[in-house]
Amino acid sequence: MTVAVFAFYLFAITVVAAGLMVVLSRNPVHSVLWLILAFLSSAGLFVLLGAEFVAMLLMIVYVGAVAVLFLFVVMMLDVDFAELKGEMARYMPLGLLIGVVILMELGVAFGAWTTADTAETMRAAATPEGVHNTAALGLLIYDRYILMFQLSGLVLLVAMIGAIVLTLRHRPNVKRQNVLDQMWRDPAKAMELKDVKPGQGL
Repeated sequence: MTVAVFAFYLFAITVVAAGLMVVLSRNPVHSVLWLILAFLSSAGLFVLLGAEFVAMLLMIVYVGAVAVLFLFVVMMLDVDFAELKGEMARYMPLGLLIGVVILMELGVAFGAWTTADTAETMRAAATPEGVHNTAALGLLIYDRYILMFQLSGLVLLVAMIGAIVLTLRHRPNVKRQNVLDQMWRDPAKAMELKDVKPGQGL
């Protein structure tokens, strides 16, 4: 067994084990830490594939930003985990049904999976001679698949707006800023002078 094969099995087993621990951990902070380990192991797999740029992106964006953001949110928010567990038990049958359907779909997909004879040549043709894999990735994303890239960004934008709309709560006792009132205010009426006499307050 070569070093590359050993590293592949090590990273692959670590990714699967860390993914299971993300779901099975009772402490949400531990789940986030297992998620960071899964991201790091995935980056190792990308390095073995020769995609160093994607591996660095995975570490910088997901480990350095997303996972740390998850960790801060989990640690700073006062979440009632007993109530969350009650809601999870309530929707457990539906979740199990969805999980069984997904497993069946994966079984059908992998059962009908066949490798084409021209896969190796097409994979080699995707990266021209003398072109670095980062440049080849840029050519694929921003040239051949530019429409798909823009549509995926649009989907993420819609998802972000939907998350903001769903979590937005208008509380009546919160004083909010009115930009139009600030723009249309009269400077002459914006300040009022009070003649405060000695020994008296406002």
